[in-house]
Amino acid sequence: MDTLTIAGQTLKPGTVTEIEMPVARLYTDTEINIPIHVIRGKKPGPTLFVSAAIHGDELNGIEIIRRLINRKSIKSLSGTLITVPIVNVYGVLSQERYMPDRRDLNRCFPGSPKGSLAGRVANLFLTEIVKQCDCGIDLHTGAIHRSNLPQVRADLSDPETLAMAEAFGVPVLLNANLRDGSLRQSACESGIKILLYEAGEALRFDELSIRAGVNGVLNIMSHLGMIKRKLSTPKSPPFVADNSAWIRAPSSGFVMDKKKLGDHVSKGDVLADVSDVFGKNVDQVLANRTGVIIGKQNIPLVQEGEAMYHVAFFNDPDEVAEHIELMHDNLLPHSGGFL
Repeated sequence: MDTLTIAGQTLKPGTVTEIEMPVARLYTDTEINIPIHVIRGKKPGPTLFVSAAIHGDELNGIEIIRRLINRKSIKSLSGTLITVPIVNVYGVLSQERYMPDRRDLNRCFPGSPKGSLAGRVANLFLTEIVKQCDCGIDLHTGAIHRSNLPQVRADLSDPETLAMAEAFGVPVLLNANLRDGSLRQSACESGIKILLYEAGEALRFDELSIRAGVNGVLNIMSHLGMIKRKLSTPKSPPFVADNSAWIRAPSSGFVMDKKKLGDHVSKGDVLADVSDVFGKNVDQVLANRTGVIIGKQNIPLVQEGEAMYHVAFFNDPDEVAEHIELMHDNLLPHSGGFL
């Protein structure tokens, strides 16, 4: 598009603009703004948004965007890149997942200009940013004390979305249903192709997840013809899981993990021992199906029935686990430095 207007500012092709989009005021009379960084290429092309911190305690995406906008390869692009490193400013300030009204912002789309606070923020973000784009990438992490393996979740029944997901370059794709009130649902209903990238843990920077995320966004921009860059993807296509499930604790106690993120597990494998306060084993957490661990709880305390391991199911879990190891070796060859 030739003209692009965000928060009342008209952005011309060939410009780089930082915007503070007003959201609301706190009761201390402090104004809350959503930070936005827009790069408009001189050449025509698609408009892509990359957003992070819809949940205020999910910080990896903020660092992914910081590294992304400082890459030389995107300085001369075709089309427009709109990055929003912090959507839920309230949540980041308080280091909490939710909005001040205790609502999950990612369950409040499309929202309303006259609705709840969360609904108003959702509607503003959807109207000012998302609906002006052709496609988008929403960056997430696991919840507090839970880690997610780098993975892409999307509606993989759509051929264009599937092609984007494959181009992202992580070994695991999850064919995920749309959730009511989510950004992904509202974007899809507006005809916008969108991926959800999940990786790492809340309130933590995870270097593997950050590097995989930066690499993935650049791959998408290359796939869309926005930048000239050879796709940095695995030699074989990623693996698609149509099903996944959480394995729950059979008993309460202290946890000694036997398996880690990315491990291939077979039905009946011991995933963890659960002991009492004196160190006596009281139970074991067993895999109830064969698959790959794509998410896990990190805190070594568990209550009976609590979700502990998120296992995705594939036709060849061994091969998936092997590609996960290759991703780790490629992105963290010496476990040091920055991407």
